Amino acid sequence: MKGYYRFMALLVLLLAVGLFAVWKITGTDDFSQNNKDVLLLNEVAHEMVLYDMPSENTASQREYVILDRNGNVIYDNRSDHSEAITIETAIKHRYPYTYITENNQITGIVVLTDSKKQFECLRTNIIAVYCVCGFLLIGAAGAFGAYIRKTIILPFAKMRDFASYVAAGDLDRPLEMDKGNLFGAFSESFDIMREELKASRARELSLQKKERELIASLSHDLKTPVTGIQLTSELMAAVFSQNEGQEITVTEDMAVKMNNICKRADEIAVLVNDLLSSTLEDLGEFKVKCADENSAVIAEIVSKYDDRELVRISGIPQVIVHMDKLRLSQVIGNILFNSYKYAGTPIDISFHLEESFLEVLIRDSGPGVPEDEIELITNKFYRGREHGDKEGSGLGLYIARILMDKMGGELSVRNENGLCVTLLIPLS
Repeated sequence: MKGYYRFMALLVLLLAVGLFAVWKITGTDDFSQNNKDVLLLNEVAHEMVLYDMPSENTASQREYVILDRNGNVIYDNRSDHSEAITIETAIKHRYPYTYITENNQITGIVVLTDSKKQFECLRTNIIAVYCVCGFLLIGAAGAFGAYIRKTIILPFAKMRDFASYVAAGDLDRPLEMDKGNLFGAFSESFDIMREELKASRARELSLQKKERELIASLSHDLKTPVTGIQLTSELMAAVFSQNEGQEITVTEDMAVKMNNICKRADEIAVLVNDLLSSTLEDLGEFKVKCADENSAVIAEIVSKYDDRELVRISGIPQVIVHMDKLRLSQVIGNILFNSYKYAGTPIDISFHLEESFLEVLIRDSGPGVPEDEIELITNKFYRGREHGDKEGSGLGLYIARILMDKMGGELSVRNENGLCVTLLIPLS
């Protein structure tokens, strides 16, 4: 507020100087001059009555003309006689005049002819006053505007820019504050808020990282018992099959339950792998190691995951592709697992060479995906509205898309008499 008080003191001083200048320009000279004009006219009229002629001292002071009762000039001390003076011209030019009376009768008229010069002087003074006042007002308005701009508009503009930086997530840029800013405390509060937001974000990111690390650790630890369940169930199924018809009686119900154990273990393994992959992706530790592989390996991957024998695969072009075999098996496994779960129909896989890619088309004959969701199903944790009753995490196609991107390829989805997933695998 000190700056504001200083500015107001300067403004008051400026106005005081202006008022003093106006007073000096106008002053009381005009009022005194009017009184002098009246006194001079009365003095001349009095002398005309007494002496029939004004004295030389009176006549030498000002320029005036004396007319008789008929309007004839009987005295004229003007330096310029170009204009004839009558009562009409006196009224027209607003010359001060007075009547000479004797015994209550008008005997003549005294006309003061140099008052026009006094009027010109007064007009000049008035114009000067207007100019001084105008410049004072303009100067005061300009000074006030500059003060408002410096102390209010510019600080608010800085706060507006600061708010846009904070909204954009830039919390490292401080809010600059001027010493004479009227909103210093207000601006400081905003900057304190920025620092608190920055500290809060750092704490949040730290907690999120710890959470992801915990999920990754748990997911990794879960893989061990799941693998044990799978191996045990497979071993039991093998033992039952080898001892069928011997001492151990294998009923149909036991075989079905063993198969269910295997399938559930496979589903848990897929979910755990997806969860682990998603968490590693968030932590920036999701690694892909690509190498040159023969395209025939794709058929091996498909047969590995086609436990329901629903896949019909066409001839694969004999080319060398650049990929991570383990990650591509995860991609294809997720796609086939989704098709089993949501479509349950035969799956056709065809291949085409497309410039520098091997194009793999994986189609089923299911209901497909609504068109307004087709661009969303590869997003993280997204699950379609029509399949909310199905078990799942919404990570399968997301992980598949991320893996294809990391291998330099691409994954896209469209409806084509069912759901069609297209993989573009780079050629070596």
